[in-house]
Amino acid sequence: MTLREHWLSGHGPIQHRAETVERIDALVRRLAASGRLARADDAYAMLAAADRLSCAAMNVVAHMTYARRIDLNGAPLAAGDFKPNPEGHTGGSLNMVPAFVAYLLANALSGKTRGWLMGQGHCVAAIEAVNALTGDVSPAQRGRYDRSEAGLRRLTTDFYSYAIDAQGLPAVPLGSHAGPNTAGAVSEGGYLGFAGLQYVHMPLPGESLVAFLSDGAFEEQRGSDWATRWWRAEDCGQAVPVMILNGRRIEQRTQIVQEGGAHWLAEDLRHNGFDPLIVDGRDPAAIAWAILEAEEALAASLAAPDFQYPARLPYVIAETEKGYGFPGAGTNAAHNLPLGGNPHTDSAARDAFNASAARLFVPGPELDAALAALANHRAQQRPLESRHPMAHRHPEAPALPEPAWEATGSQGSAMAALDRWFVELVRANPRLRVRIGNPDELASNKMGGTLALLKHRVDHPEAGVAEDQHGAVITALNEEAVAAAALANKGGLNLIVSYEAFAVKMLGLLRQEIIFARRQKELGQTPGWLSVPLVVTSHTWENAKNEQSHQDPTIGEALLGEMSDTSRVLFPVDGNSAAAALRAVYAQRAQVACLVVSKRDGAQRFDALAAQALVEQGAAHVAGDPKTSALQFVAIGAYQLEEALKARAHLARQGLECCVSVVLEPGRLRAPRDQLESAFVLSDETVHALFPPGLPRVLLCHTRPEPMLGVLRRLDDGPARTRALGYISRGGTLDVPGMLYANRCTWAHAVDAVAGWRREDVLDAPRRQAIAGKGNPADLDYPS
Repeated sequence: MTLREHWLSGHGPIQHRAETVERIDALVRRLAASGRLARADDAYAMLAAADRLSCAAMNVVAHMTYARRIDLNGAPLAAGDFKPNPEGHTGGSLNMVPAFVAYLLANALSGKTRGWLMGQGHCVAAIEAVNALTGDVSPAQRGRYDRSEAGLRRLTTDFYSYAIDAQGLPAVPLGSHAGPNTAGAVSEGGYLGFAGLQYVHMPLPGESLVAFLSDGAFEEQRGSDWATRWWRAEDCGQAVPVMILNGRRIEQRTQIVQEGGAHWLAEDLRHNGFDPLIVDGRDPAAIAWAILEAEEALAASLAAPDFQYPARLPYVIAETEKGYGFPGAGTNAAHNLPLGGNPHTDSAARDAFNASAARLFVPGPELDAALAALANHRAQQRPLESRHPMAHRHPEAPALPEPAWEATGSQGSAMAALDRWFVELVRANPRLRVRIGNPDELASNKMGGTLALLKHRVDHPEAGVAEDQHGAVITALNEEAVAAAALANKGGLNLIVSYEAFAVKMLGLLRQEIIFARRQKELGQTPGWLSVPLVVTSHTWENAKNEQSHQDPTIGEALLGEMSDTSRVLFPVDGNSAAAALRAVYAQRAQVACLVVSKRDGAQRFDALAAQALVEQGAAHVAGDPKTSALQFVAIGAYQLEEALKARAHLARQGLECCVSVVLEPGRLRAPRDQLESAFVLSDETVHALFPPGLPRVLLCHTRPEPMLGVLRRLDDGPARTRALGYISRGGTLDVPGMLYANRCTWAHAVDAVAGWRREDVLDAPRRQAIAGKGNPADLDYPS
């Protein structure tokens, strides 16, 4: 039997359609003619190896769900060999196995290691099974999972073991979704749909990426169909999406299948500028062919003399049925537990499992030979798949120019100051690819300089408008899609700018990045991408002219709920503190930092040194001295600072000495929740020096007061001494004083909030009536 005939015979459930055979034969001839293959037989050996690795890995996936061990001789398992409580996203994982093996096969055939991304992170069993068999596991898994019987036993028993260590962290290097312990993983994939938004922005020139996408996630949102708008050969590597079209969500058919299946999807993709390829998703050879064919077709189109953007990007549709190769395939049950019962207690289910495992079984020597055929990395001088470049981003540290500091007492927009500094940052770092995620209006948000320099990326620029085919500003009225452009560009320099109220729509995507990076840090890994700022402006208080839908501080509150060493939230109060904060963010790595910045003109309160000290420490005094004060106003936000200063000035006229302090970064003052956060927050000594225990204080919060009180618990001496004002979910079409009044956040409300004196001693009758809701709000205008 020739090696080609050996491959043609398939293995287990994997068979090769005539169309696939024809395509593969043509591919092998091209590879041999180009010199990338020494002999055609080498290709057929790899193709046959991929069949066997796929079957072996599918067998391991089934065991990970149901079994406590795997018998390397293929003997059937007894009742006691099965888990009492099986768990696993089995059907999707079974479908992912031939797709991931196809990715390995494409790399082996072409001599190039591509990056990979998996949108359906719950299919991690497929990746872990293949990695354990090939030996390309993460450092934490090395020595624990391999293709020995003991190594595979540990793999199966660790899967959904729910093991926990004394610190409350997972006790095994294996989870239910892709994670930092999954060799080569760059995303958890827990939020379906985000991989489709990110993949086109990931590879740098010269790199290639294969993105495995879900047909269920295709229904999530617009954005993945816009990839052709953003891809440019000049600053993007090749990116090949591979949709696993298995036709089922958790409990019903996907919308694609309901509408007409693969051919309906292909037509939809053509309308959106893609060049779709439909292949047999049950066959690793078919998918590997599609990956290589897609790259060659795109390269050929770029070389055409009449080429013009948008490029028709490849899109592979790998048509299969959910859970192919195992009982229950194509049914709703295939999503999780495809057998009709539990093999631990049900003999019929046990017989079905053993019969399927026997069909998938690959004898040890045959598997060893298959793995050796695909393990040609050293001969081709290419890295292992776990070492693909997207999994190990560490761009050069950016040059951080000195901001053009503004004079204290002057008036100006903090957003305008931020804009001026960011332009200088980009100019100082020409080697870093820039991506600006912009769902709103850069110019109206005072970032006109950034827009003029970098321009909106469009296919056909309009004359007289800040547009360019190679612009770095990714603009669409879809917050998740544009944020994805910045978060995916981990080899470059990024910025996201949004209205505060609408940034909350980015939260799932932001959280996915935050928790993955934080988990890497917990495991002692060092993610190296440059931190990504999310600047939220046109914010709750200055968006008063719009309705309450535009008045929402939720994004900062939610991000303060994450671990503050990785998810930072900062409230600059003027231009200098905004520029200093942004500069400090870019000096760090693997953080997502939300900066809440005012765009309207305001007073410059901090000089250069004071602004940098404020950012370094997270809090500072603005006026007065806590040691000689009867009261401390604590401002968190620019408008809040102005009201605090008015309150202090008013009380000074009453002969009462008060001080005003600013909290720029509340997360620096919180009670730490673990060792990593403990190293990030201020010491008790520093906190007490800034906020002396026992001193009555009033917090004026940009956010709702309750979340901020929780974060700042170390400043809280109880309700008798600590009061908090903030957004209380009141608004409408108002002006800024109206918003402050509606939410009981004016200087007069701050004065009234102070415990220990009577209202009539510090406020005159008209003002008392106003804050009681019985007088004229205009009586609170300041100064009187």
